[in-house]
Amino acid sequence: MNGRLRRLTIALATAAALATGAAHAKTFRVADQGDALSMDPHSLNESVQLSFTGNVYEPLVGRDKKLGLTPALATSWSQVNPTTWRFELRRNVSFHDNTPFTADDVVFTLQRAASEGSDMRSYTNTIKEVKRIDDHTVDVITQTPFPILPDVLSSVYVMSRKWCTENSAERPVDKRKGIENAASFRANGTGPFRLKSRDPGVRTVLVRNFGYWGKIEGNFEEVVYTPIGNDATRVAALASGEVDMMQPVPVQDVARLKRNPAIEVLQGPELRTIFLGMDQSRDELLYSSVKGKNPFKDKRVRQAFYQAIDMEAIRTRIMRGAATPTGLMVAPGIRGYVAELDKRLPYDPEASKKLLAEAGYPNGFEVKLNCPNDRYVNDGEICQAVAGMLARVGVKINLEAESKATYFPKILSRNTSFYMLGWTPGTYDSHNPLNALMATPGASGRGQFNLGNYSNPKLDELTDRIASETDQKKRGAMIAEAFRIHQDDIGHIPLHQQALAWGMQKNVRVVQMSDNYHHYKWGGM
Repeated sequence: MNGRLRRLTIALATAAALATGAAHAKTFRVADQGDALSMDPHSLNESVQLSFTGNVYEPLVGRDKKLGLTPALATSWSQVNPTTWRFELRRNVSFHDNTPFTADDVVFTLQRAASEGSDMRSYTNTIKEVKRIDDHTVDVITQTPFPILPDVLSSVYVMSRKWCTENSAERPVDKRKGIENAASFRANGTGPFRLKSRDPGVRTVLVRNFGYWGKIEGNFEEVVYTPIGNDATRVAALASGEVDMMQPVPVQDVARLKRNPAIEVLQGPELRTIFLGMDQSRDELLYSSVKGKNPFKDKRVRQAFYQAIDMEAIRTRIMRGAATPTGLMVAPGIRGYVAELDKRLPYDPEASKKLLAEAGYPNGFEVKLNCPNDRYVNDGEICQAVAGMLARVGVKINLEAESKATYFPKILSRNTSFYMLGWTPGTYDSHNPLNALMATPGASGRGQFNLGNYSNPKLDELTDRIASETDQKKRGAMIAEAFRIHQDDIGHIPLHQQALAWGMQKNVRVVQMSDNYHHYKWGGM
């Protein structure tokens, strides 16, 4: 189909849809506690951003309503040999500017996602080469056998080579450096919705793509996305009918909203683990009263911090029961989760004081804790509670809580000594957090989010072996060994898995999944 005929076909389809379905098409107004910080799908590996842009852009391999793999821009995939995956691409697909989707866009995308400044490099660091076989066939060659490559590519959204080149957006924006380009504010995907307007921090509007190749089950014609950071304001917007849906519902408001006959609260478990990280590489700790050395290099100090945190108090008082304390960096439901290792060190302030004294800090010390206040459920409140708990063992915490718009660039540049982060493995496999959060940072993207530079050569070796192991029993044993090493080292301080809570008007229909992604094509009113 030539470009002119395709545009005419799309125009006729759009007109027909509007004529027959205008009475049923709806504007869906949704509020979140924070904004999607960029329209560039490779600029920030953060669930809010990837969830939102995932309605505009698409990966080769998608996820169904149960998080299983499903064809998206690739109709099928198979291993040609142990290190080569072949992807057959969907035909007759166009980007929103009517440019045809081809293998050239896939090659370009995977190179772009692996480039300097990309926040998705931990998803591409196993890829050695991407080969165009023909217009609709691509081979992805990995460094070693990598059986979970389709899972990994489900998080990498395909961009138009032509559009990026014409708009000087060949490389993703680097959020660490504050660099922006056309892809920060504009978008050109293949997905079920197009970007209509973008006012960062205020309002972003999507409209239905009537030329979409796939099925759109719902009737949202327009989606108006509004960030509302204040909990009370967000709740009031839902209660007054100003918005059709909002998330997260503040834990203190769940019961009250459930009593409102016009509102429904949809709750479920989330696969995200909230944890604290510590700088373990600098010779002198930043933002600390300790000069000439780094207390976090001493395991006794890390353990003292861990055992000073009363997770049961956080669960009951801060999270109102909407959290599951954890001793692991992955949640139940992630492939490789080891239930017998999911045990926290006991809360013991006296043991913490003793450990600090043994490490040479009998009176504690002072350090800054960086924390977001609009990203995770009650994130600021949790950090305040942690600061109070550490004060009881002599550690003075200077808490710096701020919007994720300034928080993420800061900590991603490793300008931090002690920080909070949340992580949902985009592959739903334990190799992802091992590779991205726990492995020693490397040039190719390994350890990209290991912001405290924790390092253990044995864990690195296991992570590499896990990547290529096809025997599931052996692979599971290696994952367990790697987790045990990380626990013994106290590489990070895991806190809990938070629970999902979406509030909506009674007439709204959505699909809530445990990755907290919102697919507007499945929603209706």
